[in-house]
Amino acid sequence: MYTTLIETGELAAAMADPRCAILDCRFDLAQPDWGARVYAAGHVPHALYAHLDRDLASAVGAGSGRHPLPSLTEWAHTLSRWGIDESVQVVAYDQGNGAYAARLWGLLRWAGHTKVAVLNGGYAAWVAAGLPISVAVEVRAARHFTPRASALGTLDCREIERALAERQILLVDARGADRFAGENEKIDPVAGHIPGASNQPFVANLDPEGRFLPAAALRRRWQEILGMRPASDLVSMCGSGVTACHNLLALEIAGLPGARLYPGSWSEWIRDPARPIARGPI
Repeated sequence: MYTTLIETGELAAAMADPRCAILDCRFDLAQPDWGARVYAAGHVPHALYAHLDRDLASAVGAGSGRHPLPSLTEWAHTLSRWGIDESVQVVAYDQGNGAYAARLWGLLRWAGHTKVAVLNGGYAAWVAAGLPISVAVEVRAARHFTPRASALGTLDCREIERALAERQILLVDARGADRFAGENEKIDPVAGHIPGASNQPFVANLDPEGRFLPAAALRRRWQEILGMRPASDLVSMCGSGVTACHNLLALEIAGLPGARLYPGSWSEWIRDPARPIARGPI
């Protein structure tokens, strides 16, 4: 069973097994249909396409962030349609660094399914390894997915406000340092960060090839961030609850489980102008 990462050779050996469901999560925030186009042009054999906006999020609401969590009922229906139940090993990949694949990993854990892993290095690593590519339209027989006790806790904006005021959490923002500082905001209408948050860009979990650092290196990094606090005190956020899952995955790889997710993240926080914001680096 794979619960964090899977390597290209391991996936190649398992990809034809009907008990293995492969999800292509390639996406570009600036071109929402790009992922579906490149999937059609070539993908890992047997992979289905998972669209960030349509499959891995619900519709944006008046007070929500850009990628609200789907309801458990919606998500269970999607997983059932993809032929996933409690017996199925799920593998997610994206174009390379796991930024979008980690969202699917987090959503499955949120629904109580821990047999899910991210392909280390993503599609780029698969191609570099010279492994086969398919252009076939993939179909899996439907199964019935039943949500179980969540393996990923979440907090809403009110809980974040209260927990920060009472110094109960370590809020970590996965966005790049420039966006966190409010210096280069090209996605959300308000720039800056939540007062009290620290900045730990998700790309720091990766080596130059877009692969996750070894577990020991990730453990050293995240233990330094945590200090004397347990991992359960850490709450991960980003712009809309997507790359926040990358930091959560890194913590799991490091053997530091129990951190939680703020799904709404910055794009939800700024929906209420009464909520405080900060700018500049920590």
